[in-house]
Amino acid sequence: MIAPAEAFAPHYARARVMFLEGAAAAGMAIRSHNHPLPGRDGETLAMDVALDGPPDAERLLIVSSACHGVEGFCGSGVQVFATHDTEWRAHARAAGVSVLYIHAINPHGFSFQRRVTHENVDLNRNFQDFAGPLPDNPAYDELQPLLLPEVWPPVPEVESAIALWVELHGQAAFQAAVSQGQYRHADGLFYGGRAPTWSHQTLRAVLRSHAGRSRRIGWIDLHTGLGPCGLGERIFAGRDDAAALQRARDWWGADGLGAVTSIYDGTSSSALLTGLMWNAVYEECPQAEYTGIALEYGTRPFAEVLQALRADHW
Repeated sequence: MIAPAEAFAPHYARARVMFLEGAAAAGMAIRSHNHPLPGRDGETLAMDVALDGPPDAERLLIVSSACHGVEGFCGSGVQVFATHDTEWRAHARAAGVSVLYIHAINPHGFSFQRRVTHENVDLNRNFQDFAGPLPDNPAYDELQPLLLPEVWPPVPEVESAIALWVELHGQAAFQAAVSQGQYRHADGLFYGGRAPTWSHQTLRAVLRSHAGRSRRIGWIDLHTGLGPCGLGERIFAGRDDAAALQRARDWWGADGLGAVTSIYDGTSSSALLTGLMWNAVYEECPQAEYTGIALEYGTRPFAEVLQALRADHW
């Protein structure tokens, strides 16, 4: 066992080594999917997958990190600690559950400390049917010149124009417009892309390979950013399905601060989003009953997070 603080790494390359060492020491089956580009410091990038338990288990729990690359610092720490937690691993085995750890779904973003993939795509808006029409977001179209102005830092007139938009439409509408996903501005915020990214395609392959025989799949996808600092909000991660939402609440909490929230009923700190990653599990594992959450740890207030994202994209 290691102390919790020892599970967190200062950069992607170290996080990857710690995860692979922990998984190997635990005797897990490991497979690495190398990214086509090098990392910030020239290191190899990969989506690393470790399976703890039989490959043919009917019950599978997926624990994933770094869908949004820079958020991998938190998610990797949770995964590394789990590889050393003998009590947790014994509990999963006793329940007949195999655990699939997917480390760094977006390794490029993790290494470069960016939210997006190397294609500048928000991976959690990229799971669309690109053969058909993509969702429109006219409110984002209106806000784009203000969110990413020609000059940075923004001049007072730009910030005043954003404040006026919020005053006219409301804070919730502003958050939805900015974050729900947009498919027109390739250099913009929360861009969903025009085709599946490398991370998108690789994740689908991982699901087909490791979850294609499971009858019950749970998924905890680790995130940071929204909500009160340090609080892990459990956000339902699935289609708008009352039975699946109730199952998630039965598993992970239905009351108080620990209640599973939902983007569909307005209880979540997240807006209603498009192109979400867990759409893939329905398509790649249709044989399974699926139940998932995004475990979202709050960091800074929304306005500060958004300002940092604007500056990063600029």
